Amino acid sequence: MSSLTIDIHTHILPEKMPDWASRFGYGGFVQLEHHKPCCAKMMIDGKFFREIEDNCWSAEKRMHECDHHRVHVQVLSTVPVMFSYWAKPQDALDLSRFLNDHIAEIVHRYPKRFIGLGTIPMQAPDLAAQELERCMKMGLAGVQIGSHIVDDWNLSSPAIFPVFETAEKLGASVFVHPWEMMGQERMPRYWLPWLVGMPAETSLAICSMIFGGVFEKYPRLKVAFAHGGGSFPATIGRIEHGYHCRPDLVAIHNDINPRNYLGKFFVDSLVHDEKTLRFILDIFGNNRVALGSDYPFPLGENEPGSLIRSLDLPSDVTEQLLHGNALEWLGLKKEHFLQAGLSS
Repeated sequence: MSSLTIDIHTHILPEKMPDWASRFGYGGFVQLEHHKPCCAKMMIDGKFFREIEDNCWSAEKRMHECDHHRVHVQVLSTVPVMFSYWAKPQDALDLSRFLNDHIAEIVHRYPKRFIGLGTIPMQAPDLAAQELERCMKMGLAGVQIGSHIVDDWNLSSPAIFPVFETAEKLGASVFVHPWEMMGQERMPRYWLPWLVGMPAETSLAICSMIFGGVFEKYPRLKVAFAHGGGSFPATIGRIEHGYHCRPDLVAIHNDINPRNYLGKFFVDSLVHDEKTLRFILDIFGNNRVALGSDYPFPLGENEPGSLIRSLDLPSDVTEQLLHGNALEWLGLKKEHFLQAGLSS
């Protein structure tokens, strides 16, 4: 008998998408080029971005692979390149609605296998808040947002506070994922934007929300960060020291020690290393780390949950990591997902 396993970090796309550039009159949007069976190229203005397989769009293929890996429920969110925060607000809203309708349809079709997170046009907070409300009415559990919005809007920007206010009011879960990594122009080789930039982006997001007072202003906001919190847990000592030694620079909007926020938000388990996973459990607490795999991409965990299971933790802690913390973050009940063959 296997325990319920929920993967909070998976990405999905529709199999077919409109020609956004033709619809909106300008480029920069992702198109899918289905060049051979069960495969497609993600293209941006005719340039290759990434190749994906049918597990990126087929719910049935995902369920087959999940069964093989002992994952019972996936939390679905779009691929971050689809955020399109650079686009005209109404166009980004139209794209978001298309993606959100697709995820909602899958969740409605397979309600015991999938949970949905929407995407919203964060560059237009009023439209973003409206779409967040629509997502919740459609039965999604919340939204995925980027680690920053535009060049001068980090997650500390008061301009986006109405979105956080709406999320808190609705009980919506917020998953923060890195995108448009900083310093890419200095990292043309070795896949460094993904290896170095992504962890830094996630730390940027966490620090921005702490020092910008977001967690103080919205104490019931339910936030989870991708990739184990990125570089934040390894640098919390430096961050705290900076708060103490230069409060005139660090504590200008929030005078509370950043270490006090450990345990106030969730992170996923995607760190690829046993010692690092033990470390983030020690930093954030056993009740604030949830299984996340980044399925179906190569930087993800090939067998979701295997790293957690490899630690040989007490059974109650393993249960927390495999589903308990996910359910708390999502505000959902375990009983909804129990199926024949699962332990209660």
